[in-house]
Amino acid sequence: MRDQVYNVLFLCTGNSARSVLAESILRKDGAGRFAAFSAGSQPKGTVNPFALKVLTSLDYPTEGMRSKSWTEFALAGAPKMDFVFTVCDDAAGETCPVWPGQPMTAHWGIEDPAAVQGADIAKEAAFVQAFRYLKNRISIFTSLPLASIDKLALGKKLRDIGQMPGSSALRNQAS
Repeated sequence: MRDQVYNVLFLCTGNSARSVLAESILRKDGAGRFAAFSAGSQPKGTVNPFALKVLTSLDYPTEGMRSKSWTEFALAGAPKMDFVFTVCDDAAGETCPVWPGQPMTAHWGIEDPAAVQGADIAKEAAFVQAFRYLKNRISIFTSLPLASIDKLALGKKLRDIGQMPGSSALRNQAS
């Protein structure tokens, strides 16, 4: 019997940084168990070069990465999502399309590395930090016993992952 492959969509407003990082991480670390996708409510049209640089330097896939609208995944014929995670606070506050199949959702917001100003080294460091926060969350997610956990418990665990260190919601509460 073949194990189920879960479809996971990471959402952000611009689909140029955080959601792309998350897609790449899950593509590699969840290969065979998960199919990873990313999209944005207002896609920038290009992937941030620092996202591509960090992914390449850490040996994560960048092939085929593009900034695209979340409407692609709400159309007939699009892959049915099992999970949808917002990784930026703006996307979490927007009205999302109706996802076929009613996937489980959670907010995993982290600070936007693309918003960092200054020298390139500071920008790259922000992307490395975002990568680490996302990798930690995705690692915990991929280790969950998805086939055997009840939906309520799974929902709580997914929300708890979003409250891990690096959460933009925690930073905003402290401000």
